[in-house]
Amino acid sequence: MFKEFKQFLLRGNVVDLAVGVVVGAAFGTVVTALVKDILTPLIAAIAKVPDFSNLSFTINGSTFMYGDFINAIIAFVLVAAAIFFFVIKPMNYLIARSRKEPPADPTTKKCPECMSEIPLAARRCMHCTQVV
Repeated sequence: MFKEFKQFLLRGNVVDLAVGVVVGAAFGTVVTALVKDILTPLIAAIAKVPDFSNLSFTINGSTFMYGDFINAIIAFVLVAAAIFFFVIKPMNYLIARSRKEPPADPTTKKCPECMSEIPLAARRCMHCTQVV
C-alpha cells in the first residue's frame, strides 16, 4: 500500500498540481497587492473616495464592509483576466498551432504510363488508355 501511495505522489499530475497551487497563491498575492496599493487608490482618486476598504454601513449594530467586497471583486476580475490572457489564450494558440490537419484521403492516382491524374477506381487511364 505504501508503494502505491508513493507512486501516486510521484506521478506527474500531483507534482504539477502542487506547483500550480503554489504559483497560483503567489500570483494571487501579487494581484491583491496590485488592487490594494495601486488600482484602488487610482479608482478612488477618480471616484473621489479615498479608500474602498473603509466603506461600510451599519444596520442594527451589524457592520457591512462592502468596500472590502469591492476590492475582492476587483481582485477576482484581475486574476481572471490575467489567467485568461497570459495562460489560456497562449495555450489555446499553441495547441491550435500544433494540431495539423491530417492530409485528405487521395481521390486520384497517377497513370504509370503518361503520369496524368486519374480517379482511384479507374481501371484504364482516360488519357492514354493504359491498363492500370
